[in-house]
Amino acid sequence: MVNLYLSLIKFSHTVFALPFALIGFYLAYITYQPNDFFYKFFLVLLAMIFARSTAMAFNRYIDREIDAQNPRTKNREIPAGKISPEAAKRFITFNGMAFIVTTYFINEICFLLSPIALAVVLGYSYTKRFTWLCHYVLGLGLALAPVGAYLTISGKFDVITILMGCSVFLWVGGFDIIYALQDETFDKSNNLKSIPSKFGVKKSIIISRVSHFFSALFLSIALILMRNQFPEVGNLSIVGLIIFILLLIRQHWLVNEHNLANINQAFFESNGMASLLFGTLIIIDLFY
Repeated sequence: MVNLYLSLIKFSHTVFALPFALIGFYLAYITYQPNDFFYKFFLVLLAMIFARSTAMAFNRYIDREIDAQNPRTKNREIPAGKISPEAAKRFITFNGMAFIVTTYFINEICFLLSPIALAVVLGYSYTKRFTWLCHYVLGLGLALAPVGAYLTISGKFDVITILMGCSVFLWVGGFDIIYALQDETFDKSNNLKSIPSKFGVKKSIIISRVSHFFSALFLSIALILMRNQFPEVGNLSIVGLIIFILLLIRQHWLVNEHNLANINQAFFESNGMASLLFGTLIIIDLFY
């Protein structure tokens, strides 16, 4: 049963946003040197898990009828009958409430902003019904990770984590466009909005590439500011940035208008590795 729910929320995809959240958290730690590091670290992990579990399960619940009609998604847990809609609703309610309760124990600003954060990540599930910009709403949800994690210690916004959030916003939006190429025909026939269904494969790939170019630019600016502000950040951060950019390039080398067979490989392997390696190298630099 646990494996079913882990599959429902695609727990392995946590690797996309979590490293950026940890960077934001460690930057705040170095700046403010709180005494409750491990307590706050534990709460940040809980908040990330609860928020993402709520969002993914809600998306699967809202899309259950659409997923049942799509050959690619008809075997997902809810349309396949492995998890009932009622059980999914209970799971969503528990995780959503747990997220808000967790933010209460972090600090006041995180608690006050928690309903807004939930509104963003849950609202994404409806956007494909009325806007082809849905990919960037998903990006906005994940972009909250570094900004929110910084707030857990500082209680203030920070330009570096905001720039990182901008990078995540464009990075996620760009790779979600690539992922949505699989459903271009289905989306068109079911009046679902997406960049591929509106612009076609060739233009969608160009939009994704432009998004990833500016994602890399925002991340580079954030890293420059980070290196100026924190002497602890050394050459490993440069290596991390280069790896991140190379993996973005690899993603677009794997997928083009003449070859869509490698979408899943590009989606998970390239993006998961990019986030994980970049985050790991930055955190090592910050501490050692």
